[in-house]
Amino acid sequence: MAKAATKALVLAAMEAEFWHQCWQQNQLGFQLTEPHPLLQQYLPRILAKRPDDCNEIVLPLCGKTPDLLFCQQFLPVQGFELSPIACQDFFREHNLAVSCQPWPDPELQFMHYQAERIQLWQGDFFQVPDKWVSDSALIYDRAALIALPAEMRQHYATKLMSWLVLGAELLVITLEYPQQERSGPPFSVPAAELTVLFPNCQIELLDTVDITGQGFGRRRMATSYLLEKIWTIRYKNGA
Repeated sequence: MAKAATKALVLAAMEAEFWHQCWQQNQLGFQLTEPHPLLQQYLPRILAKRPDDCNEIVLPLCGKTPDLLFCQQFLPVQGFELSPIACQDFFREHNLAVSCQPWPDPELQFMHYQAERIQLWQGDFFQVPDKWVSDSALIYDRAALIALPAEMRQHYATKLMSWLVLGAELLVITLEYPQQERSGPPFSVPAAELTVLFPNCQIELLDTVDITGQGFGRRRMATSYLLEKIWTIRYKNGA
């Protein structure tokens, strides 16, 4: 167990350095300029089924996605992001007046940004206390799970599971393509892997969009097929 924990910490540090470099070098092939079409289509439907028992939307590893703005039309939003560049760019590019201050607990090294109904926490996502996320939250993941290599995906999913067990729901968008045809990120995450990452969960496929030849974000991906899928994942109480 100790070796596994140490390995996870090493991988997390390597992954953090990789994404810091992406933001510093403006290598943002994953970034969209408009809210994701699948989010626009399905978020209102999901919230309509939970009119009284969903009180916030949480975006892990959110970057500066415009999905934040779309989500805050419905509910208060919390985003968690590693890069200070991403956080600062988000508020600057959308001309939002923002307050920014370090979190007072010295054991939690986060900067807290707040503007209107959007708050961003800049720091190590894996150090986020569970109590910061409501048990009635909807967690939305567009490009976090698929951005991580296999061992980090497990680490990330374990963090999300801690919130699902408490009652949160996950809305996640994945990609599927022949992984042997290219190296990620983004990585292919098929349905079978979701069942391993999120045990004892109800996993429902909402839609599949064939984007073969269109690429992902700003990246062209020369794969024989490329499918984008949107899922909801809930923990089965008592499973």
